[in-house]
Amino acid sequence: MEDEYAKLIRRMNPPRLVTIDNKSSPDATVIQVESVNKHGILLEVVQVLSDLDLVIKKAYISSDGGWFMEVFNVIDHDGSKVRDDGVVNYIKKVLESDAIYVPSLNGSVGLKPSEDYTSIELVGTDRPGLLSEVSAVLTDLGCNVVDAEIWTHNARAAAVVHVTDGKTNFAVEDPKRLSTIKKLLRNVLKGNNDLETAKMTLSAPGYMHRQRRLHQIMFAERDYEKVEKTEQEKESGLRPHVTVMDCVEKDYTVVTMRCVDRPKLLFDVICTLTDMQYVVFHGVVHTGDTEAYQEYYIRHVDGSPVSSEAERERVMQCLEAAIERRTSEALELELCTADRVGLLSDITRIFRENSLCIKRAEISTEGGTAKDKFYVTDMTSNNPVDPKTIDSIQRQIGEQAALHVRWKSSQSPPEETTMSFLFGNLFKWQSS
Repeated sequence: MEDEYAKLIRRMNPPRLVTIDNKSSPDATVIQVESVNKHGILLEVVQVLSDLDLVIKKAYISSDGGWFMEVFNVIDHDGSKVRDDGVVNYIKKVLESDAIYVPSLNGSVGLKPSEDYTSIELVGTDRPGLLSEVSAVLTDLGCNVVDAEIWTHNARAAAVVHVTDGKTNFAVEDPKRLSTIKKLLRNVLKGNNDLETAKMTLSAPGYMHRQRRLHQIMFAERDYEKVEKTEQEKESGLRPHVTVMDCVEKDYTVVTMRCVDRPKLLFDVICTLTDMQYVVFHGVVHTGDTEAYQEYYIRHVDGSPVSSEAERERVMQCLEAAIERRTSEALELELCTADRVGLLSDITRIFRENSLCIKRAEISTEGGTAKDKFYVTDMTSNNPVDPKTIDSIQRQIGEQAALHVRWKSSQSPPEETTMSFLFGNLFKWQSS
């Protein structure tokens, strides 16, 4: 009887079919996923590929009826096909699993059990030096930042920060200490009497995808509402073009997007549509050398298309915001050094003292090594970061730290550089 029952359940919920093909396309790995349709399945699949840092060059999506099928043409970050057997087997295992929310392959992104650290969510008005002030407070309270991601958009700042006790290397659990952390961080976030919008909360226990959570936080803060752009932003060519139209004969709403291509773009768009309770029934994604085009046929989860001008405008604004949150002309600085309590506080202080504004940051540790990325601009002007400023930062950071500078084509010098300097003052004094 148990065998027959298992067979019945399997017929009612057939497994996902995942095919990974390196032969049919000359320049990409083709991943095809077929499954019983359910709300959110497209985001689940895109999230797995995004967390592996795979670049989605093309995608075709169809989910009419009870069956779902999607095809992705992907390459790795070096522009090559995905040929690593470990990565291929991981993709198949995860996408064929019923419990798709599992830790990522490399451990640097995605989900981790919250009992290993204390997860803190921060929201406030953005201003220069905010991350420096937050990290300084955490250091003074004996907390070590092991992972964090910080986004800024439309004058709002949001962060998900994972901290441990600096002495035990485990989660901070003492209620009195947590209350102190919350009080002091909220004071930092409120800025100029911004108490109503400053928020510091402890994340709920369990698993959480950090980047999806940041989208949710920003959405709740209504960062999609229009703010006046500077002339440089208007002329930068980075603004996405989003249209929302009716497809009356099929009872769909058609959403099209054209914007500068970048990593994780598809994840950001699908995440936003899913959290706004829209379902993608059909879709196509094409990317060129620099531009991405996306087209989706959507309905609300209740089966209705977009039905009012106000809703249409809101969808456009929210998708523009989702694209813009990780799009900027900021200079990318990547730091690799031995981790220690207070490292983030010291680094962000150096940035602030050199008039750099952090627009976005990704903080991670692996095997006792901090691997941090900062996206920075000059806080005193709209001009590109002065190379002399980077030279000054490199001298202050010192030995034992490699600072990798990724200059954009519009900035100078036009080459990537990696430098380590023999000035150990910053790191030596706390390494003993």
